Amino acid sequence: MDEVAPGIRRLTFPLPLGIDHVHCYLVRSRAGGFMVVDTALALPEAEERWRTALAGLDGPVERIFVTHFHPDHVGGGALVSALTGAPVLQGRLDYEYCVRAWGSADGYRATQAHLISHGMPEAEAATVGEHHDLLARAVRFARDPAPVDPGDTVDGWEVEHLPGHADGHLALLQGGILLAGDALLGEISSNVGIHPGSRPDPLADYLGSLERIASLAPKLALPGHGPPISNPAGRAREIAAHHRERLELATTALGDRPRTAYEVSHTLFPQDLSPGVRRLALAETLAHLEHLALRGVVQRDGGERVDYRRSL
Repeated sequence: MDEVAPGIRRLTFPLPLGIDHVHCYLVRSRAGGFMVVDTALALPEAEERWRTALAGLDGPVERIFVTHFHPDHVGGGALVSALTGAPVLQGRLDYEYCVRAWGSADGYRATQAHLISHGMPEAEAATVGEHHDLLARAVRFARDPAPVDPGDTVDGWEVEHLPGHADGHLALLQGGILLAGDALLGEISSNVGIHPGSRPDPLADYLGSLERIASLAPKLALPGHGPPISNPAGRAREIAAHHRERLELATTALGDRPRTAYEVSHTLFPQDLSPGVRRLALAETLAHLEHLALRGVVQRDGGERVDYRRSL
């Protein structure tokens, strides 16, 4: 466990996902205890790692804050709450998505149909479903958490709504430090995708979040993955420029014929990706295509299979 800022310790867990780790933070409270920010996955080895880390604290855990419902952030919520007796705090909107994604055995069905309609072969979509089911076994989110809203304060930390990576994504800001979750990453860009039931233009949401981060101009951002970010405003502007380039590339990739988001994803993400990671590539490609469609740059042709083509 590393101290990454005064009163803030970082605990890193390995992940069996497209990214190989996630950071959780233990933040000193005004009362002398701690707030846990994000909880990793409830993998078999996670409980012992949490027990060891918690035993080394010189104060109690008073609360657990979840930035967003993605499995590597929310998955250990019930576990850490059981170990500490502390309540879990989560955004109202984010909790709705959490229950939808992880609260039922058939949570993947709508996603599978969605992937197939946007061009993913049925066999590949079925493999994604198998991966989802395996992942769901390591998600133990806390039921009925204490609700948190944008604009609230949590032990002096201001709650910021930074959607895009997740519709209900929240971050915490105090004293020039942004506990950013996945709203801002230093070495890679956060996945911004369209999924069943999500907001219609998550890329616009995310570009707005990047503008918000730049305007807040924190001195340091502590992300869910990768190293601390010493120039968050500059990094936010870099990522915004990256997405503008991706919009141009998505438009060019359509060529002179209609193409599905799955097809275009192989231009935007040409690497040999596993089905689970290809799903995220498709979702991000779709977010860019929908952003363009809403502005009339491309046209969407609906039906059982959804195609996109450049506007005349």
